This record gives sequence, structure tokens and C-alpha cells, in this order.
Amino acid sequence: MRLAVPKEHDADERRVALVPEVVRKLSGRGIEVAVERGAGERALISDAAFEEAGAVIIDAAEVWKSDVVIAIAPPQPQQIASMNEGAVLIGFLAPLTSAPTAAAARDAKVTAFAMEAIPRISRAQAIDALSSQSNVAGYEAVIIAAEELTRFFPMLMTAAGTIPPAKVLVLGAGVAGLQALATARRLGAVVTGYDVRPEVAEQVESLGASFLDLGIEASGEGGYARELSDEEHAAQQQALNEAITGFDVVITTALVPGRPAPKLISAAAVEGMRAGSVIVDLAGESGGNCELTVAGEKTIIDGVTVLSPLNLPAQMPEHSSQLYARNVLALLDLMISDGEEGAATTLAPDFEDEIISGSCIAKSGEIVHPGAKAAVEGAAGA
Repeated sequence: MRLAVPKEHDADERRVALVPEVVRKLSGRGIEVAVERGAGERALISDAAFEEAGAVIIDAAEVWKSDVVIAIAPPQPQQIASMNEGAVLIGFLAPLTSAPTAAAARDAKVTAFAMEAIPRISRAQAIDALSSQSNVAGYEAVIIAAEELTRFFPMLMTAAGTIPPAKVLVLGAGVAGLQALATARRLGAVVTGYDVRPEVAEQVESLGASFLDLGIEASGEGGYARELSDEEHAAQQQALNEAITGFDVVITTALVPGRPAPKLISAAAVEGMRAGSVIVDLAGESGGNCELTVAGEKTIIDGVTVLSPLNLPAQMPEHSSQLYARNVLALLDLMISDGEEGAATTLAPDFEDEIISGSCIAKSGEIVHPGAKAAVEGAAGA
């Protein structure tokens, strides 16, 4: 069995799907691991480091003829089309939004597993790549905010007087939000977290942050928030408009899978913030949590900086790649059947396992993931 890692095609993607640490473990189980030439360069991992770990270095065309291909971002449809029938593809495949990816896997009769579709259950925590990468994004969001803010994060007591600590509000207490709260707290800020899921208040407070309770609850399935009704959204907006003006930094992380990001910060709220304040919107790719967000851009409105950084995990490629590779290894552990003495190691995913079935978006020429199926059907009818 050959397992291959391509070089990511997006110019801004610096991560690589496997790292030498994981290659060594797979090679030790009799699996041939192949890495496209230069795939790790942007993560500062040389071809020689991969070879030392037991990988072989191959050209791009050979990657897509392998038994298993492990990527990060969705491959281009023509790359999937060149894969062998029955081959396995693993990566962030955007099943709810990337119809061409699911359709290409179906047409090529490739078995495709989306890392973001891993069920959020206790047994799958080691495989949860969304969480591992969100940790990086939450950390990076605070570092970016600290660089942009015209004030100190910590309280300083000096001969020239005392400087009060910055006040940081994090909207959304998922993995990215909790990491942002923890990081801002480490930098000395006074931190507050907000979420429409009241059950996360304890997690927020365990990090030394206050929980902002606006009296609106919207817990959804799978640990996510549900979409608010129009009345709930209006009440939330008014309450947030009043609360946000008292903070120096606001970091937003709120997402609803497969839907545009909820608007939490209105233009009026931004206008009410003090000049020099900073908003870091991590939902820019899904439309943004702030009305004034421009995806991938830095915007300044009346002295308030609104930032929408994209793909923050790619800005820390060394640790992001390491975490992602470990997530992939944990998934492969569920699929790999180690041969008896002298027998070959094979890939034998058990589709009765809810982790395997829940993350599979296509197999045997069919799209089997409901969200991916709806995306493809919607694109066909558009």
C-alpha cells in the first residue's frame, strides 16, 4: 500500500499533511509513504528529513496514482479525476461548500474522507483536526490583536503611573474562542467570553475570564450553536452593541456549519468603540461576524481596526502540520489492518464505525454525506 502526500496547490498554504514523526510511525508498520518533492518546504521540512524518516520522494503526477492520498485543502477536481478507482482521499474537503470536490470524488469512484466531518464525540477527540487547527487560529488571533492594538495588554505599574490592562472580548467559546481567551489572559488582559450556548460558561470561567450573559440561548447539535431566529438576532444585536463599546479588543469566532457566519458586530457598534481599538474577525471566509469585515483585508473605520485574517493555521506551519498529521494518524489507525506475519498491511475502513461513516463523503461512485449531497445538488440546480 502506498500512501502519498501532495504539495498543497494554494500559494498561501504553508502546511503539509504529514510530518517526519508520523511518516516514521507509518513506515514502521510496513506502509510505503511517498511525499511530493518540495511538499514540506513551506513548513520548513526538507525532502531529506522525510527520506530520513522512511519516505520516498516522488513527482506530482505519481502522487495521484497512489492508494491513499492525504492532503490539507481540497485538491483540484482534475487531480481527483486522475486518481485510481477505489483509491482513498483524506483531507479538509469542505463537504458543505465545495460541490466540485465531492462531485469529482464521486465521478472518479474515489473513497473520500473529510477531516472536518469527523463526529464530535469523545472517542474521536484525537482525530478532530478542526479543533487542533482552531487552537492555532485562536492563539494567532490574539497575537495579531496585540500587534495592532495601540495599548498594552497587561497592567503596568510604573514610576510614571499605572497603565490599566486591555479589555478583551471573545465572541464564540468554541475551541478557537477558548484558546483566544486563554492566550489573552496569559498576556495580562482582562478577558470576557460570550456564547449563545450557556453550557460553555463554566469553560470560559475556568480560564479566568468573565462570561457575558445576554439572556439568549441557542445550543445546537454536535456542540455547535444553532442559527438564531430574527427576533433573537435583533435582541442579541442590541445587547452586543451596548457591550462591545467598552472593550479594547474584540475577537470573533462564531460559525454555523454550512451557513453564512452570524453578524454579531454592527457598523454602529464599531462606531461606538474607542479609536485605537481592534476587531479580529476569524469568520471572514464565511462572510464575517462584523458588518464591516472585508475578508482577508485590514480596514480602519474612525480609528478602529477591523482585521479578517484567512487561514491562520498556515501562518504557523510547523506546529499546525504536526497537529494535523497526528489527527490523520489517529484516523488511519481506525482504518489500517496490520497483516499477520509476512502479510501486507492493508486499508480496511469499517463503515459500521460512526467515525468512518460520518466522515466519508463519497464511495463507490456515490456521494454518501448528506451535506455534500445537498451541496452538489444545489450547485447542479443553480
